[in-house]
Amino acid sequence: MDGKSRKNIHIGSEVEIVQKQDQRTGKLTNGIVKRILTNSPNHPHGIKVQLNSGIVGRVKNIKPR
Repeated sequence: MDGKSRKNIHIGSEVEIVQKQDQRTGKLTNGIVKRILTNSPNHPHGIKVQLNSGIVGRVKNIKPR
């Protein structure tokens, strides 16, 4: 699943995000969602989340449970 819809993302979900400084290269970071930072139901570049590690970025992929 892609991370453009807020309804697909839940706290505790394992996701791949792209951090702000990695947007040009597209380098992905794995982690578990701690907080969902985007309030709107959809975002064209991905929903912004904070991982348990404290890293903030936009969700590119949601790993299946």
